[in-house]
Formats: sequence, structure tokens, C-alpha cells
Amino acid sequence: MKSIARPGLGFVRHFSHTCSRRTTGIVLMNMGGPSTIEETHDFLYELFADNDLIPISKKYQPQIAKYIAKFRTPKIEKQYKEIGGGSPIRKWSEYQAAEVCKILDETCPDTAPHKPYVAFRYARPLTDETYKQMLQDGVTRAVAFSQYPQFSYSTTGSSINELWRQIKKLDPERKVNWSCIDRWPTNDGLTTAFAENIKKSLETYPKEIRDKVVLLFSAHSLPMDVVNTGDAYPQEVGATVQKVMEKLNFCNPYRLTWQSQVGPKPWLGAQTAQMAEYLGERAEGVIFIPIAFTSDHIETLYEIGKEVIGESKYKDKFRRCESLNGSPVFIKGMADLVKDHLKSNQLYSKQLPLDFKLGKSNDPVTDFSKMFGKQN
Repeated sequence: MKSIARPGLGFVRHFSHTCSRRTTGIVLMNMGGPSTIEETHDFLYELFADNDLIPISKKYQPQIAKYIAKFRTPKIEKQYKEIGGGSPIRKWSEYQAAEVCKILDETCPDTAPHKPYVAFRYARPLTDETYKQMLQDGVTRAVAFSQYPQFSYSTTGSSINELWRQIKKLDPERKVNWSCIDRWPTNDGLTTAFAENIKKSLETYPKEIRDKVVLLFSAHSLPMDVVNTGDAYPQEVGATVQKVMEKLNFCNPYRLTWQSQVGPKPWLGAQTAQMAEYLGERAEGVIFIPIAFTSDHIETLYEIGKEVIGESKYKDKFRRCESLNGSPVFIKGMADLVKDHLKSNQLYSKQLPLDFKLGKSNDPVTDFSKMFGKQN
């Protein structure tokens, strides 16, 4: 894996001199992950306290989250230790954001300079921390760029709700004018980068069995009660898989499976781990493709890499396709997407209002005209 040093405070100082009245903030939004072992408890608390992601009880959820976080922290800390001492998602997100802005400064001069930011839902930098930095930097226009390519109310919806809360709290005078890229499941750079990484994985198998290897696309699952609200996520993940396979000319057999189920209630299946064991006995080989993730984190490095593959008696047949991480093709695709978004003057997708009507929340955004666009 290519080593990219996390920009940290220097990342902010390096760009501060470029800020002007015209500065456009490009804000990559994601769930995040603890960059160090010590951040694990706080990450878990924020995650289980999110009523959009895990709708338990608006009144009692903070107390329940404290208990769950305390109970699960030792186990999750151990997992992060096994993948290097923390999640690499901040490192990759900051790298991707910086590279996208470099490209945009050249290809989209009308909105330059472009300044990169990362806003995580459950780990630092949290949305409020990033927003405060943006105000300090004098940003007047910003794009909330969801790093969940496929929309779910549980993920992208939660990040948008949190952004709206921070707008009302930190920026009531609306110094920053926002727009949003809320989904991009068939983006050319995204799907081409996946296709390229799959080809590289296929080349690790002997030529005589290469076209028989099963491509197992794996995405984070959803509880069926969320799916049954009409959540867009399953269809959009399927759209990504279809586009990738088109670029591969449907060269191999493939399936879409789902991972990371927790708790007793029904979840969207088939489950990746179960399918892996079934195919391990019957297929010539299996490649696991993290189709709903834009960079490595615990679900790719630990759950797939160390559990599904590492603990299987068929692990010699298995490969984990590299995540997108620093892929130049992927990053250019992101930059092209943002460029088209900025030139279109579209504030959000036509799907977004329906997503929020169908999504279950006690405190959702109800009027996007108040959230996005010029307010002053």
C-alpha cells in the first residue's frame, strides 16, 4: 500500500494563505474512524448515539450509547491494533480531498481557489470542528461531497442532518453557501478504478482458471426495516456493480453480497462471510471487492482481510481486491464530478427530497431551500 503521510495541522496552514472571498470549500463527508486506538471509545459512542443510523430511542439513546461503547471498546480496540493501530480513513480522505482540489484549481478556475476539508460523522475531524475551521478560513461557498457513493438515509442522510444542525448552530448568518453531491454510484472514475483493481487481482490467479474466479462484490448491509422504507442504497449499490461489470465485459461470474450485520433483527443478505465459505468449497477462486467503500478501513482490512479470508480454510483461493485509496483514476473521477457539479449550479439531486420523506428521523431536514444555495 502506498504510504501517504497525514497532513494534520500543516494541511490547514499550507492552504490558509489561499483563502479569499472566492474560496470554494470541498468537504468530503464520511463516517470516519478512530485514527488512534485511544479514539475508539469516542468513535463508538458517536456511532451508537446517532438516531439516524441506529434508531433506538431519541430520549434514551445517549445513555444506551454510553453502555454499548463501554462494552464494545476492548474488542474493537483489539481489531484496530491488528490493522496497524487505527483506521487509515482520515489519512486517505485528506489525501483524496487535497488531490481533488489541486485538479480543480486547474480545471475549474472560475471557482478557484478550492480548499480541501474532511468532515466525519463519528470521528475527528467531526462536522462541527471542520465547520469552525471553514469559518475561520473565510470560506464562502462549499460543496458537501458525500463519500458514500450510494445513498442511504442511514449514512449520507445522517451526515446531511448533522451538517444542517451545525449550520443552524455555527452559521446562522449563513456566511457559507452550500450545495451537495449526495450520490454518484455510476461515476466513471469510481467504476473504472474498481475495474482496474479487479483486473490486477485476477492476474494473481493461474491463467487456466482466471475466467472462472468468482467476483464477490461486498457492501455494508442494512437492516431490512430500513430497506423496507424504500431506502435507495440497495438499488444504487447494484447500479455500481452493473457499471463495473460492463467495463469488465462481464468477464467472470459475480454476485453482490452484504457484510457487517449486527444484532438479532433481519438484515439484507446474502451475507458475505457465508457466501465465502460456500464458494470456497466449490469455486476455483474468489475475489472480494469492497464496492461501497472509497478507501480502506476496518470493514476491508479486518472484517474481510483478517476474518473472512484470514480465518477461512479456503484462504489460498481468496483475494481481497485493493481499495481505491490513492488511485489517480478514482481521484480524477472525483474531481470531474465536482467540476460538473460546480458548473451545473445544481444544489442537490432530484432524489434527495424523496429520500428524506421516506427516511425515518426525529429531526430531519425538511426544506432544502433553506439549507442549500445562497441565503444572504
